[in-house]
Amino acid sequence: METTRLYRPVGLKEMELIAALDYNAFPPRLDWQPIFYPVTNQQYAEQIAFEWNTVDEFSGFIGIITAFEVKTAFLEKYEIQNVGDKNHNELWIPSEDLEAFNFNIVGGIQIVNVYFTERSLVSKNEELNIKLNSFRK
Repeated sequence: METTRLYRPVGLKEMELIAALDYNAFPPRLDWQPIFYPVTNQQYAEQIAFEWNTVDEFSGFIGIITAFEVKTAFLEKYEIQNVGDKNHNELWIPSEDLEAFNFNIVGGIQIVNVYFTERSLVSKNEELNIKLNSFRK
């Protein structure tokens, strides 16, 4: 089975929901979020996490980069979208397809980097805090 590695920058609230799903799925989109946007490379995910999530109150002033493998055959129906720079590539997964997307994740969702700020919030999930703090420099 061939898989494709994707990345998703998230804030603390979304990461807590991922943790509550045992790191195996992304939570349903909110009403005002019709599309789920995983990105195709870690560099772009890092840029979003650092430049957007760390200054966003809704993200808890923390940028968390997740990585995960998805069955390549499932992804073939989605065209890669370039939204700026040459490495700003992402997939646009309609929110109604997210359950099927989650079903095609292989091996779970890993945290691969975290950007903290002086204002970063702390999770009430102690296990998650341990994982996040392992990335403190």
